[in-house]
Amino acid sequence: MPGGRQVAAVTDADFDVGAGECLALIGESGCGKSVLASALLGLLPANAQTAGRARLDDLDLLAADERTLARRVRGRMIGLIPQSPAAHLTPVRTIRSQVEETVAQLTGVRGRTTVRAAAEAAAARAAFPAGHLDRYPHELSGGLAQRAATALALVGDAPLLLADEPTTGLDRDLVEHTVDELRRHVETPAGTGAVSRDGTRRALLMITHDLTAAERVADKVAVMYAGRIVELADAAAFFGAPGPRHPYSRGLLRALPDRDFVPIPGMPPELGDLPAGCAFALRCERVTDACTRRPRTSDSVACHHPYLPEDIRA
Repeated sequence: MPGGRQVAAVTDADFDVGAGECLALIGESGCGKSVLASALLGLLPANAQTAGRARLDDLDLLAADERTLARRVRGRMIGLIPQSPAAHLTPVRTIRSQVEETVAQLTGVRGRTTVRAAAEAAAARAAFPAGHLDRYPHELSGGLAQRAATALALVGDAPLLLADEPTTGLDRDLVEHTVDELRRHVETPAGTGAVSRDGTRRALLMITHDLTAAERVADKVAVMYAGRIVELADAAAFFGAPGPRHPYSRGLLRALPDRDFVPIPGMPPELGDLPAGCAFALRCERVTDACTRRPRTSDSVACHHPYLPEDIRA
């Protein structure tokens, strides 16, 4: 950064997503969720530095060069539903031409009629109306642009789908349709699931603020705070009983309108000015002197005072 300052945007991210699984990555804005997704696709700014490993099959994504990322990874091994879909659509071309080009490039389908039919099928999966395919991006609402980006991401049958806020701008019915389609994208029940061309199941990493959507689609939940994953949990246990174990995670659920509707006090710290100890300490009702030290991750929770079963029953 200017003046030689460094910002640790994502630190100690350790998780896996298996074939047929959906991992929902949740947390407040600015905590590093989208930076993590950009790192996996090699789309970080030029001044960014990465360390560690991010393996997809036999490929280390963090070590891959631009040629490999462009020709093997983006669209083919990893599909992306971007956070700002309008910025990723070509403004001077219709949605139909963009979807048809993607179909031709990623699927090997040939013939004008066949490509056109495949493009319309991709649009239908994302609930994008066929009557809008011949429109340009500037003629679309935010919700339609989101659905167009979803259609493009689903075309390539990529083993891993990164969905960065895929329900932005959608009403509740379309949110449910979208997350249900993403769920189908990773499943393979006979006669109903969408199956990749080699017959294997896909994986989904969904970044979202919509906890209702996350509950509907996820198998696992990763909670990120101030650039670190502070809890990794089974989705059914996280949203049901016994519930989250990290105080921040419990605060996120309590803030939902259909729960306590109580906001977490305070604001997240700046990533360039993190405290030496627990980054959540200033906002936490369970804080003690121990929290001046950085917590280690134990049993998938990075907290000195995680909720235990007896705390939850009380």
